[in-house]
Amino acid sequence: MRFLLIASFPDSLLHFRGHLIEALIAAGQRVHVAAPALPSSSPIRSKLEAKGVQVHEVPLQRTGMNPIADLRFFLHLIRLMRRIRPQRVLAYTIKPVVYGMLAARFACVPGRFALITGLGYAFQGEKTRRFFQALVQCLYSLALRCAHKVFFQNPDDEALFRKLGLIPDEVFSRVVNGSGIDLTFYTVVPLPAGEQFLLIARLLGDKGIREYAEAARRIRLRHSEVEFHLVGWLDENPDAIQRHELDEWVKAGTIIFHGRLTDVRPVLAPCSVYVLPSYREGTPRTVLEAMAMGRAIITTDAPGCRETVIDGKNGFLVPVRSVDALEAAMQRFIDDPTLVEGMGMHSRVMAEEKYDVHKVNAIMLREMWI
Repeated sequence: MRFLLIASFPDSLLHFRGHLIEALIAAGQRVHVAAPALPSSSPIRSKLEAKGVQVHEVPLQRTGMNPIADLRFFLHLIRLMRRIRPQRVLAYTIKPVVYGMLAARFACVPGRFALITGLGYAFQGEKTRRFFQALVQCLYSLALRCAHKVFFQNPDDEALFRKLGLIPDEVFSRVVNGSGIDLTFYTVVPLPAGEQFLLIARLLGDKGIREYAEAARRIRLRHSEVEFHLVGWLDENPDAIQRHELDEWVKAGTIIFHGRLTDVRPVLAPCSVYVLPSYREGTPRTVLEAMAMGRAIITTDAPGCRETVIDGKNGFLVPVRSVDALEAAMQRFIDDPTLVEGMGMHSRVMAEEKYDVHKVNAIMLREMWI
């Protein structure tokens, strides 16, 4: 059995889908992956090939709306599928889902599956994005008619797609608990002395980066000893944080910036509370990592985020875009440090019960008839 996995970001094949790939291989599948930026010199390609994966570099522009470039990607996928003749195709993120499902239909692939890992920029409500939103929704509607099953990482996204008519009634859908987390890799470590807050994300506005920085600025006016750490990288997304904003936060001492890290455990270990003020997620992987390491969570009462926190048990939920509420939640941990340990323990229990990567992958394989 040949299985093709299509991605837009090559790093995600190892970081988010590595265990799924291993589970597919263990189930007897010959796994192929298709993603951009995977030349023969790529370390990611080497690691995938060492697992026995067949790697295919594809001409995908992850961002932007260039119809000629997207058509080239679509035709490339059709040729690739006709050459390797997979029995199953799984695609995730917008362009792989849209063009992957359409190409799989043209190539007569018998099993076609889409994974919606989040909505983000394409579904935020600003008027300047309305044309882009309409275009993305139209493409999703066309593509998902070609799917046999659509996976979602939270029930809100599934409900929205159904409400908008992006999935026809005859196409099945299933909610899974994110990408799962490796509980043997992310283990509980002792809490630090003092309060340190941490946010890990691409530096985008809709990740709540600006709200985090402003809440940090306000708190440091009263508690100069409290540290606020940020891990991530500047992105090409239209919603990206600008370099001058980041430089100002760092220069003022508001934020301690670590840049992009391949292993976030060294920064999670010294943090006491993990923060993600995102406007919307699929299921936020960084929150799961922090939960597995026994950390209390502050996140938003937003799709994808709210599923990771039982308010008052393993952390606090705050309204989207509310700096005041975010600041108040942080202040609660500063005022009562005993909350950190108890909530962190609840986070680990939730990670074990709900987000174990092996449990999540077992469901995925069963739903794809493997």
